Amino acid sequence: MLEKTFQLTKNGTNIKTEVMAGITTFMTMAYILAVNPSILSDAGMDPTAVLLATAIASFIATCCMAFMANLPFVLSAGMGLNAYLAYTVVLGYGYSWQVALLAVFCEGILFILLSLTNVREAIFNAIPLNLKRGVSVGIGLFIAFIGLQNAGLSVDSSTLVTITSFTDNFSTSGICALLALVGFFITAVLYIRGISGAILLGIIATWALGMLCQVAGLYIPDNVSYFSLFPTLELTDFSKLGETFGQCFRVDFSSVGLFNFIVVIFSFLFVDLFDTLGTLIGVATKANMIDEQGRLPGIKPALMADAIGTTAGAVLGTSTVTTFVESASGVAAGGRTGLTALVSGVLFLLSTLFAPIFTAIPSFATAPALIMVGFLMVGTVTEIRFELDNLTESIPAYLAIIAMPLFYSISEGISLGIISYVLLNLAAGKGKKVAPLMYVLAILFILKYIFL
Repeated sequence: MLEKTFQLTKNGTNIKTEVMAGITTFMTMAYILAVNPSILSDAGMDPTAVLLATAIASFIATCCMAFMANLPFVLSAGMGLNAYLAYTVVLGYGYSWQVALLAVFCEGILFILLSLTNVREAIFNAIPLNLKRGVSVGIGLFIAFIGLQNAGLSVDSSTLVTITSFTDNFSTSGICALLALVGFFITAVLYIRGISGAILLGIIATWALGMLCQVAGLYIPDNVSYFSLFPTLELTDFSKLGETFGQCFRVDFSSVGLFNFIVVIFSFLFVDLFDTLGTLIGVATKANMIDEQGRLPGIKPALMADAIGTTAGAVLGTSTVTTFVESASGVAAGGRTGLTALVSGVLFLLSTLFAPIFTAIPSFATAPALIMVGFLMVGTVTEIRFELDNLTESIPAYLAIIAMPLFYSISEGISLGIISYVLLNLAAGKGKKVAPLMYVLAILFILKYIFL
């Protein structure tokens, strides 16, 4: 049944590999079950309700990806978009979180319509192959940077970022950063030796070392920023979901300006569209799923799954659901079909029963996986030609690569890549080779910087 549904042999994989890949992706994404409730609770939402909404929406969207597109991509509440909802729309603009969720719901409906009309697929296909490769490399650097931050290795400084001091606060941040380095070494050695599930085993080993350090007194929880590494056996209060479910339809528009509300909708729409496209491009390129024309077979149902997830998530009570770059960890572990996504989706659903166990996975334990996946994705840079006769292709790819980690945004990398691609080709007298849709995208991105 699984062979027929997911065409495992045709895609050069098997059940064991797909299951391991699905578990790996989930483990690298499990942090969202802790982070998303923390962020959205600042907007006044109940943390437990947000956790349930996030897990269920992730399950729905990921199952859609598995059965509709047969791709190993996993979806959940997007980082960045949740912060935009909480800190800009609610705390900044002064709207209620119910209004913000309604904006997310409207965005999801627009996404469904765009997917039905092939607009999103056309955008994906219009982006040139070299720029897609640049996006893949940029995402690799971006998720590696996330890993360094999650590990506590990269911290704020007068130079914007620097390496942490291991001796300061050694029993908390210092030991966590050190464990992340050890975990990356373990992961790299396992991968080099060809051990199946190396990335997942690296996560478990790092977490286990952390628990040993806690027992030995090297790691000391302070119950403020650093918690016990041992999971609890508490069960989740499912009745809490009622505090957010359907609340997006209970909105008082008396204090909401129509124009500002439309701006919020399109802000969500813009960021989600290009974050999703960027992630699909990057992960699919790494998995060798892009054909000779630079297209991804199955892109339309993949985008539809994303749109359905966003709409369902808004009704349940969470911010925009999008395809996660951490899907690359499952791809790196051998995942090639929707079975990988299905396994991750089921684990998200199970996490509603034992959320405290899954959310106990510390960020320093998943950090080595993200750093390792970043390394694997950066390898695509060798496929970009940087010769003088190809500069109109390679410079936009380069800008996309550096923009993603430095601006902390996949969509900004794509934005600069597309604008520079159009302008450089026009200036070089090669405007005819640029797809018409690329001109439209470049203009829209420029207008975004002016008005949004």
